[in-house]
Amino acid sequence: MNSVERVKAICKERKIPISKLEKDLGFANGYIGQLKKGSFPDDRLLAIASHLGVTVDYLMNGEESNQAEKFALTDRDKKDIAKDMEAIRKKLTSKSDGPASFDGEDIEEAEVELVLDSIEMMLKRLKRINKEKYNPNKNKDKK
Repeated sequence: MNSVERVKAICKERKIPISKLEKDLGFANGYIGQLKKGSFPDDRLLAIASHLGVTVDYLMNGEESNQAEKFALTDRDKKDIAKDMEAIRKKLTSKSDGPASFDGEDIEEAEVELVLDSIEMMLKRLKRINKEKYNPNKNKDKK
């Protein structure tokens, strides 16, 4: 079973229409059904896995990785990310010339939400990567 079939199976099991998944993630209508080679680009695979609450490993090969459990986000990590997201949200939604304007024109609210969703996903992934990389021996496999 390839990753596209696995996504369709998860959606069917959870009674989530594929069109709703595509809409929630900002994909074009019919995008998932049109994939012929049976795999997603990395950024979209990550977005789908995050939205469905499964690991990328599971979508790719059908097996849960123990790695994901080792580097799961703690409550403290989630609070840190929420705090960062709130600060970013304030900067993006402020009407002053800042990161959310171009030539003095503010970006639309829908676009702000897309940017915030992307940043949140990135922060979560970065937190996991940093746990693996900078946690000396605590989360490493014993050989």
